[in-house]
Amino acid sequence: MAEEKAISSGQSLRDSSLVAPSSGVHSALQDTLSYTLLDSNDDRVVQPFPRSPKLQKKLAKAAQPTKEQLSRRIEELQAEKSKTEAHIQSLKKRRADLSRSTEVRKQQVCERFEGMRAVLKQDEQTVLDSLEMDLRRTRTRMDQVLKNWTQHLEQVTKSISGTERALNKTSKDVDDDDAEVLAENLSFSSFKKPDASEKEIGLNKERFEQLLETLSSISRQLRVQLQRKTLLLDLTPVVIDRQTCHGQITVTSDGRGLFFSDSVRSAPENPLQFDRVCCALGSSPVAAGQSYWEVDVRCCSTWAVGVAYGSMERKGKDKGSKLGRNRNSWCVELRNGQLSAWHNDRHVACQGLGQTLLERVGVWVNYDKGQLMFYDVETMCLLQRFSAALTPVFDRAHHQFTEPLYPAIRFLRPETQMWPNHMELCQY
Repeated sequence: MAEEKAISSGQSLRDSSLVAPSSGVHSALQDTLSYTLLDSNDDRVVQPFPRSPKLQKKLAKAAQPTKEQLSRRIEELQAEKSKTEAHIQSLKKRRADLSRSTEVRKQQVCERFEGMRAVLKQDEQTVLDSLEMDLRRTRTRMDQVLKNWTQHLEQVTKSISGTERALNKTSKDVDDDDAEVLAENLSFSSFKKPDASEKEIGLNKERFEQLLETLSSISRQLRVQLQRKTLLLDLTPVVIDRQTCHGQITVTSDGRGLFFSDSVRSAPENPLQFDRVCCALGSSPVAAGQSYWEVDVRCCSTWAVGVAYGSMERKGKDKGSKLGRNRNSWCVELRNGQLSAWHNDRHVACQGLGQTLLERVGVWVNYDKGQLMFYDVETMCLLQRFSAALTPVFDRAHHQFTEPLYPAIRFLRPETQMWPNHMELCQY
């Protein structure tokens, strides 16, 4: 009996679910929708009945936008079209302006070089005029000497003629004039010798050699400056981060000069500070593009200049906190008169170093290409190049940079010389 009641109750619920909805709610669907009972216990896939054409037409009609919506949409599209057209015109104008601006800059560059060529041409003409004037003075002196010797030659020739006539005549035939000539010839003991001053007549060779040497020096300096000006296009202002400075380093007010002091300054311990190695880092990192800066090292006898990752160790005095002795830093250093390049605790002797000590070190970074170069600023000789193409010496140390690079400076303690006391980041 209980089972029959449950079945009867379930049948009643099923029948009630088929009751049509009220006339107020979706009455239009009464004649078009058919309902199928979904039994959760039935594993068959139930396909809904297809919608009637009448319903599909009504739904399609309901989905169509109104004329007001279409008009508003057209207005929006027209506005977007106008904005797009205006933006395109702006881009075209900028492109044209870019071309004109480039031409103006080219013209300015040409004017600058033309000005330099004009100065060189004028100086060249001045030097040539000076040589021409020297030549004229020398020729004038030579002409005078030549005239004197010509006159002397005429006198000698005249004397020879007179002497020959006297020789061909007997003493009875010699008249008074021949006797006078003969007497003059007999009194002429020797020919006139050139004066010592005549030997000195000529172009001033010493002055000319000095001129050529001066021009060679100017040419070398010009070549250096022209090469340096390319690097100066990437010039980056660099100042020292005081938080990184070792306790014995004092920084000037402008953040560019560094002095070593025998006494350690009292300051709260900072996690960014080098506590055992006399080192300091710049405040601004290089994380993209190209950068260049110069360090004046004239007042130091031993030093290290380079770059380092911000992750370089700051505490202790092991290799992890020393420039060039780890994978996180690169440098060139001067110790006991020897200049070398360091990275990953390996080093090579620097090339291009002349007889005189370095005065300024140039540091150029191409971050995107993983290139780092050190220059002697006075001669623009390349001291050392670090790049991805040069890996054997430093055990594949030259890879693409993986972190921002910070300018780095370190004071080194010499073995025999006095402790260096000053370095400075150059300002232009």
